Amino acid sequence: MNRITKTSFLTFIMAILIGSFTANAQTKSIKADQSSVAWKGYKVTGSHNGTIIVKSGDLEFKDSALVGGTLVIDMTSINTTDLKGEMKANLDGHLKSDDFFGVANFPDAVLKITKVTVKDKNTVAVDADVTIKGKTNQETFTMTVSKNKANASFKVNRTKYSVRYGSASFFDNLKDKAINDEFDLNIELIF
Repeated sequence: MNRITKTSFLTFIMAILIGSFTANAQTKSIKADQSSVAWKGYKVTGSHNGTIIVKSGDLEFKDSALVGGTLVIDMTSINTTDLKGEMKANLDGHLKSDDFFGVANFPDAVLKITKVTVKDKNTVAVDADVTIKGKTNQETFTMTVSKNKANASFKVNRTKYSVRYGSASFFDNLKDKAINDEFDLNIELIF
């Protein structure tokens, strides 16, 4: 009888401890239809910008602090917003082609938060594994998190993801046809 009482007591204590840890952890789904990803790419003769649709994701919190999360971006939705008509259709098509993001074979890009360091009340430093075109690299950026919104802006070096078209780092004599290796991403997540 004494052994059963000890076992019951230990089981009770473990349940309380596990419950207290999980009670403080919370996963919040990203509202894809209210969230946005904007991009801007640069070339010698100017720049282009556009959007990409958020497909899904979630953010993980512990005691109201961001500790992790995953974001899935629909690469088939690459959309140029600074052009119209045939020029827009041509650039959208080229960005979706194998020269750039190869969306037929790689329809999703994924950002998975691996480490979060608090900088101040609403600002964190984030390390994330980013997968684009089947290649995964770590990106580090600052994110602000307030109420039900998270924002991040950072540069991505496309050549790390085998997106080398028009890169002066890989091709000579491009002159004014060179495209910068880095592009900007501005992410706003509503959860």
